[in-house]
Amino acid sequence: MPSSKSDLLQGTLDLLILQIAALGPVHGYAIAQRLQQISRDVLQVQQGSLYPALHRLEERGWLKAEWRDTDTGREAKFYTLTKKGRKQLEAEALGWEQLSTAVALIMNSVE
Repeated sequence: MPSSKSDLLQGTLDLLILQIAALGPVHGYAIAQRLQQISRDVLQVQQGSLYPALHRLEERGWLKAEWRDTDTGREAKFYTLTKKGRKQLEAEALGWEQLSTAVALIMNSVE
């Protein structure tokens, strides 16, 4: 187990954000909530990590952002996965699957 919950996110935050955005338009706070809920409170993304990642993904053309009203009537930036983002998500998901399989093989090896 990582020494802290955030250690697990090193290098995987982009993949997780893209996956959540693939479910439909979503604002930043909701992304953090969904990651925490889906992971059963194992993953907690701080705003200081989330928002720079969202801006980076938007600059790369993987997410499209537009201002909309939330359910509470407040305005927020909603992020949507682009075609380019979907291709990136597929590539990153494949890479993550290969890595996790390799780690599992090593962890389950017996001398």
